[in-house]
Amino acid sequence: MNPVRYFWLLLSLPALAADVVAPNENLVADNVPPIPASIAAGVGRYTEFRAAGFSSWHPTRREMLISTRFADTSQVHRVSFPLGARYQLTFFRDSARNASFPPAGGDFFVFSKDAGGNEFAQVYRFDLSPADAFGRVTLLTDGASRNEFSGSWSHAGDRFAYTSTRRNKKDSDFYVVDPADPKSDRLLAQIDDTGWSPGDWTPDDRQLIAHQYRSINESYLWLMDRRSGEKKLLTPKEGDTNVAYTAARFSKDGRGLFITTDRGSEFTHLAYLDLATREQTNLTQNIPWDVEDIDLSDDGKLLAFVTNEDGLSRLHLLDTQTRKELHLPTPPAGMIASLSFHKNNRDLAFRLSSARTPSDVYSIDVASGKLDRWTESETAGMSTATFAEPQLIRWQSFDDKTICGFLYRPDPKKFPGPRPVIVNIHGGPESQFRPGFLASYNYYLNELGVALIFPNVRGSAGYGKTFLTLDNGFKRQDSVKDIGALFDWIQSQRDTLDASRVMVTGGSYGGFMTLAVATTYADRIRCAVDVVGISNFVSFLEHTEAYRRDLRRAEYGDERDPKMREFLTKISPLTNASRCTKPLFVVQGQNDPRVPRTEAEQMVAAVKKAGTPVWYLMAKDEGHGFAKKKNADFQFYATIAFVNEYLLK
Repeated sequence: MNPVRYFWLLLSLPALAADVVAPNENLVADNVPPIPASIAAGVGRYTEFRAAGFSSWHPTRREMLISTRFADTSQVHRVSFPLGARYQLTFFRDSARNASFPPAGGDFFVFSKDAGGNEFAQVYRFDLSPADAFGRVTLLTDGASRNEFSGSWSHAGDRFAYTSTRRNKKDSDFYVVDPADPKSDRLLAQIDDTGWSPGDWTPDDRQLIAHQYRSINESYLWLMDRRSGEKKLLTPKEGDTNVAYTAARFSKDGRGLFITTDRGSEFTHLAYLDLATREQTNLTQNIPWDVEDIDLSDDGKLLAFVTNEDGLSRLHLLDTQTRKELHLPTPPAGMIASLSFHKNNRDLAFRLSSARTPSDVYSIDVASGKLDRWTESETAGMSTATFAEPQLIRWQSFDDKTICGFLYRPDPKKFPGPRPVIVNIHGGPESQFRPGFLASYNYYLNELGVALIFPNVRGSAGYGKTFLTLDNGFKRQDSVKDIGALFDWIQSQRDTLDASRVMVTGGSYGGFMTLAVATTYADRIRCAVDVVGISNFVSFLEHTEAYRRDLRRAEYGDERDPKMREFLTKISPLTNASRCTKPLFVVQGQNDPRVPRTEAEQMVAAVKKAGTPVWYLMAKDEGHGFAKKKNADFQFYATIAFVNEYLLK
């Protein structure tokens, strides 16, 4: 090995003892064997990729706040010009998120942060001026409850709205506060429900949008008075059909809203809602894909939006007066998110990632078409130009439904013949795997010669609202059968894929799917890795945090109903743990508010009792997945050891 590279690798490793990587003080490893230092050295730079995300434009200067990680967690940084230095502003043990400048001023920004992954976020003000106050951080919320801040600023910038569970630890009450005066914090509206959030304000700042979320298929828009908290329903239910409303931006004259909705369509489209007549006009009727992100220029003349077209993003620009699409140069192919116009009405910022490029921040001048790159995230000195590109694959499931996913193949010249396979199932369940940057997962492809398949089983987003409902309630096992059909497809690819060496993995709902596959199709896999997964739907629904319990019942079913309880118990992996006959690795955060650690512990105990090898890794300072780099690195080393032992031998 090159001595310079070897020295670099040694610097990047945790403390070694007798050629073993020891878990840090916050990790509890049960039955995880000693991890050879050679694994960490071999992984090396694959754990050192960085990424950057857009947070907020400065209200007057052409500079921005971004989120990126230099040490263990993501923090807020300032970038003063394209490809300028990333100047770190926050330094916390936990990630600082949702940084946002007010629409006027720029003397401070607001951000949120939780503790140890517990998701009980607090909102803070970070002072940038005067000079003697630079860096001062002031708590704006109660310090105990769950507070959700999403940048819902008044146009004057003298207050923002947020939701908090401080009244009863459950419901999404609305509060407003002037961040310059924390004592101004007041309850705006008591909401005896969960799943509510504040949105855009009217141009005169007298009212704001309140978004009510019941499920991914059902949501509503309300107009809330900024003084009294009284609210008026803008989008009443029509008949028995559920409708979803997502983004909403007021037109410059305040007479209407630009919204995204699936009303009258399988897909989410861009529409204009006239507030006087309540008539909705579809503005993207010729686009048979979901519109998933929008932003309106400050002068109200331009509206940018992104469509999700079979997993890839396409950026669009609409003239709000003529309602016609304008020409816009095409950014590099990939996934686009976080659209945000600068107040100069020309610069449109966004985050972009692809299979060969980590997430970075760009802006495009919508007048000239000039594309500027603001960040260039490090790839640990590696060239990503040869990283595997995804192949869109489709297969027929048990009921002839077409299911799709993305396949990444190792280089056939380096790794000839049928390759072992890792099937990685996304969470949500109303999510979608999309072909962004795989980061450390490229190690499996480039160094181990393992093929990767990321399926979008029924219930995934991006394929229409009917497809979203195909796994609801009593249809839950149908999505598991989609993986059984995928195993058949892998078997049919015998020249390139090895159906006798398959591992299944996933996080959150993907963790449930992993456990369900491990107990249903044990004869078709070699091993499984479950990350923060549900093992028993009944105990999960009874113990997930109160603020999200009813939202999950809308998707999985209500365990208080006797028939549903019986069904959920029957299909739960814990009930069928004796059928898990292949080695299992379970990863869990102690502070997880979504899937309590008891879900992991009861599954580990049951699989152990059945005599199946099971590894268990728990982090005392994490929640729903490992966010801290030192923990995530050890998890990855241990997973590689598990793969070497049970998939590749």
